[in-house]
Amino acid sequence: MPKFCANLKWLFTELPFLDRFDAAARAGFQAVEYASPYEFSAAEIRGRLRACGLRQVLFNTPAGGGSGMACVPARRDEFRDGVRKALDYAADLDCGLVHLMAGIVPSDLSRDTAAAAYAANVAWAADQAEPAGVRLVLEPINQRDVPGFFLRTQEEGAAVVEAIGRERIGLQFDIYHCQVAQGDVTRRLEALMPAIAHMQVADVPGRNEPGTGEIAWDYVFRRIDELGYAGWVGCEYRPATETSAGLGWLKRFSA
Repeated sequence: MPKFCANLKWLFTELPFLDRFDAAARAGFQAVEYASPYEFSAAEIRGRLRACGLRQVLFNTPAGGGSGMACVPARRDEFRDGVRKALDYAADLDCGLVHLMAGIVPSDLSRDTAAAAYAANVAWAADQAEPAGVRLVLEPINQRDVPGFFLRTQEEGAAVVEAIGRERIGLQFDIYHCQVAQGDVTRRLEALMPAIAHMQVADVPGRNEPGTGEIAWDYVFRRIDELGYAGWVGCEYRPATETSAGLGWLKRFSA
């Protein structure tokens, strides 16, 4: 079985955010991820991590009121400020991965123009992250959940990774988004594994915990293991009922 971290945006939402750290530790998780730390000081979050014995694995760059800004030329300065802020938090939280959010292509902007802005912004961000000891990750998101999101397929994300360099940037392979947008999950894992720096899971179609939908998780988890993936897998799913009650899938699939 891969090593799983709790996504605190999605899990334990019956509790205030800062109380979710302790809940994750009590549930047996050793690491956490989430979308945004910026509503709290880094010191507050660092204190919770240390008190609970948790590792910070991943968080996102600022969303800019939506799904990111990297593909939007008019928001370049805001994007750069957000990257600097994310890297400051990453240093304070000893977090080695930051998801660089691509954003939604504005309706009045051509995809070519958005692509040029995205390429320039990702390259600039990688230059900032490397001396900080942070590896950026890029996540393709399906068009059903986030219409207009710039990065649409796993192959698009992997191509950017290869262009900039795997040592500086990686692919965030979300199995839920891949299944919704493209399917053929394990073949894509096999082809793209050298570029993958982080994974996330949720079942399809409801984005609930593994075992509630159509994905054959026994096979998927076995292939991830066989392919030698050593990174974390984020539990970025919507619990079908209450978080703790739904965690039985961890024991079920590991058995």
